[in-house]
Amino acid sequence: MTAIGFALFETAIGPCAIAWSESGISGVQLSEASMEATRTRMQRRFPAVVETAPPPSVQDAIDRIAALMAGKPSDLTTITLDLEGIPAFNRRVYEVTRGIPPGSTLTYGEIAERIGEPGAAQSVGQAEGANPFPIIVPCHRVLAAGGKVGGFSAHGGIAVKRKMLAIEADAAGPALPLFAGRPD
Repeated sequence: MTAIGFALFETAIGPCAIAWSESGISGVQLSEASMEATRTRMQRRFPAVVETAPPPSVQDAIDRIAALMAGKPSDLTTITLDLEGIPAFNRRVYEVTRGIPPGSTLTYGEIAERIGEPGAAQSVGQAEGANPFPIIVPCHRVLAAGGKVGGFSAHGGIAVKRKMLAIEADAAGPALPLFAGRPD
């Protein structure tokens, strides 16, 4: 994946970052321990990229991400992603994951079934763990077998995953369950 710029922005889960190319969003970085740590992590992911003001389409993506993380309804499914270098299997996983509405969850196994590869739950988990677009591709909405929260590689681990799910569940309303099955 190539990127030509990145920007930092505040959210309810802390400072995040977004990188973009001419083809779309190249990556999202969830909050690290500080704004500087988030910047450093993004610079490691995209070493040649310069921090700069985002173009209007990227600012729109930032605004929608920040709104969603503030508990406001926000559709991220139309944000264009730069999928250069993303393996075909991962693309299929991310397509299904993007279809999970806020306040809802699927398991790795359910995603494997939806992409036509039942039994590939572990591979789905690996694809989600490599997701370069968290929040836009809402890997936090994917749970382990039995509805367990499972792991989360972002700073803060599953506590951040739980917070993100809780924010979205509150915004979606009481009709949607936060977790399918046991919460951990």
